[in-house]
Amino acid sequence: MTEQPKQFTVKWGILATGGIATTFAKDLLTAPATRHVGDVNHHIVAAASSSSATRAQTFLDDIKAPGTAKAYGSYHELVKDPNVDIIYVATPHSHHFQNTMLCLNAGKNVLCEKAFTVNAEQARILVKTAKEKGVFLMEAVWTRYFPLSIKIRELVTSGKIGKVVRVAADLSFNMTTNAETGGKLNCPDENRMVNMDLAGGALLDLGIYSLTWIFQILYLCQEGEKEKPKVLAAIDKYHTGADENTSIILHWEKNRTMGIATTSLRVETQPDGQGSPASGPACRIMGTKGEIQVIGPLFRPEAYRVIMQGSEQGKVEEVLCPIPKDPQREGKKGEEGWGHGMFWEADEAARCLRDGKKQSETLTWEESIVIMEAMDEVRKQGGLTYPSEIESTTYDEKSPLNGKS
Repeated sequence: MTEQPKQFTVKWGILATGGIATTFAKDLLTAPATRHVGDVNHHIVAAASSSSATRAQTFLDDIKAPGTAKAYGSYHELVKDPNVDIIYVATPHSHHFQNTMLCLNAGKNVLCEKAFTVNAEQARILVKTAKEKGVFLMEAVWTRYFPLSIKIRELVTSGKIGKVVRVAADLSFNMTTNAETGGKLNCPDENRMVNMDLAGGALLDLGIYSLTWIFQILYLCQEGEKEKPKVLAAIDKYHTGADENTSIILHWEKNRTMGIATTSLRVETQPDGQGSPASGPACRIMGTKGEIQVIGPLFRPEAYRVIMQGSEQGKVEEVLCPIPKDPQREGKKGEEGWGHGMFWEADEAARCLRDGKKQSETLTWEESIVIMEAMDEVRKQGGLTYPSEIESTTYDEKSPLNGKS
């Protein structure tokens, strides 16, 4: 009888208790077998809120975490917990640099939400620190690890659609309150989407997904030494100073490829609802022999189409990639079971820890920095700067962004 390989278990600490932390943590608690994973498993052993231990305990109770999980009232307590293997940083972009540095300096492995940082220099410092401490660090671009994304990259590198010449990707949400004049968006100025103190705006929150699709095709799939793109961009600002409408052209001159990334808070990628093909693809990967179309939303796609040059008119190969759910976990209202798709990036982090890797080959430190450099250039051309506290490249353990000690 063949002996089954031992399952590798990772013990997670969750830093912050907001919406994205809730979704990620619920995904960690799903049974890996429901997504046909048998080599890694996840345990939540602690969570921290910057406000109080009570808030952290409420978070753990709400996600139905094991009763043994510890609730901390500060991030500083969490990073000192010797039982935590890796910390998921789920704070706003504005806090990522200080929070991740806090974790790295405590010798913790880190999965940090995207956008990785506010600027490229912060990202370089995170990478330098991870190298010095000998720990794992990864930007949590969850969409990269979807089986759908992996399959599309395989189609591209196999030459299925010929040489890819252009990729166009859009992620936009219509938050306009007045369809005639535009006017205010349907959120208060303090909301993270438009709050400059939280690095708000379409670019860092939504545009990162448009860029993700372009980079995973035109950068990651390059052979040999990677070429960085030249950037041309335009920005319209909201009255808070955050970007509300941003368009980017990325040009890989040597590879003769171009990417067009757009994002907006004024129009909708899919006006009739997420997942609908009626408005066309959210991403078009255009090659010399055909194209691959990704049906949005780009952050959580569940279908793509392949259309070949010269084939019968109207002939489309449509591939559905539903996200599996664990029927034993409580689902969203009206849905049976839970499964959002963030578990695949957690599986990647677990395998890297198991194998002694310090970074993911699917999203290397270098690529995260190159993407931040591109966004820096977009902001420079659009005159978009954030407050000095969150643009700072000086780590301060006692920074207000790290909460109370």
